[in-house]
Amino acid sequence: MKKILFHVKDYQYLAEKVLASGLFEKGELEVSNFTDGERYQRILSNIENRDVVIIGGTVSDEATLELFDLACSLVSYGANSLSLVVPYFGYSTMERAVLPGEIVTAKTRARLFSAIPRSNRGNKIFLFDLHSEGIQYYFEHDLYPVHIYCKDIVIEAARQYGGNNFVMASTDAGRAKWVESLANDMGVNAAFILKRRLKGDHTEVSAINADVEGKTVIIYDDMIRSGGSIINAAVTYKNAGAADIIVITTHGLFVNNGIQKLKDSGLIKKLICTDSHINTVTLADDFVEVRSLSGLICKSLG
Repeated sequence: MKKILFHVKDYQYLAEKVLASGLFEKGELEVSNFTDGERYQRILSNIENRDVVIIGGTVSDEATLELFDLACSLVSYGANSLSLVVPYFGYSTMERAVLPGEIVTAKTRARLFSAIPRSNRGNKIFLFDLHSEGIQYYFEHDLYPVHIYCKDIVIEAARQYGGNNFVMASTDAGRAKWVESLANDMGVNAAFILKRRLKGDHTEVSAINADVEGKTVIIYDDMIRSGGSIINAAVTYKNAGAADIIVITTHGLFVNNGIQKLKDSGLIKKLICTDSHINTVTLADDFVEVRSLSGLICKSLG
């Protein structure tokens, strides 16, 4: 029997792509809102003793609670197993405390999901290219985290646009290990920007560790918010002689008119992202190419 697949409102677009594979049965829900804004959900499909999948990213607190409420109820109504597919875990900025009294939201949200009752065969949460790998260890009790790397999607895009003479690059030393791993898999050089802190938040570029003169530079970052870090990195690589600059990201949030800022910089030839975030659904610009996580999700759940 096929696994039955549900989704939260914001992730209907990705659920439809996964369902198109024919590997899953569509789960039926009735969803509405009361006049005061309270959400109403009713499970219409019979899920007793069924293996259940829910697709739902934490793109907002509302979406997070919608996912939590649905997951708890599916277990209560007899799900045999529960798999939470979270394409974008949206609390990674606060994955640790720097100043006294700061709330580590990534940990509190992980604890929330860990409070979902255990299904008969247990619960899993599938997470994709986490901003910090340590986040997966915040999940507790009977919720088993699975960190999925989108490396195949990144490598395919890099080889398509990089040609035979490219360098895999990072925005700063913070992503150096991941970018080096990608470069090693493709047999190309990796480039890192070395920065020196001057005062407070002010830094200056002290060096680039690789020769990029005349080469295509492919910058990878796991997440792009407004694009400021990408633009700063692109300026550095361009000043070092890079020919073309391609940007690849897993999670494209593109807030504060981020796409337009990247495009208007005149530095970036092409931007590739996945559809892990709802903000990519309405993108209609030749500058951006969106590649779906649906195939990777199907493979991971198989």
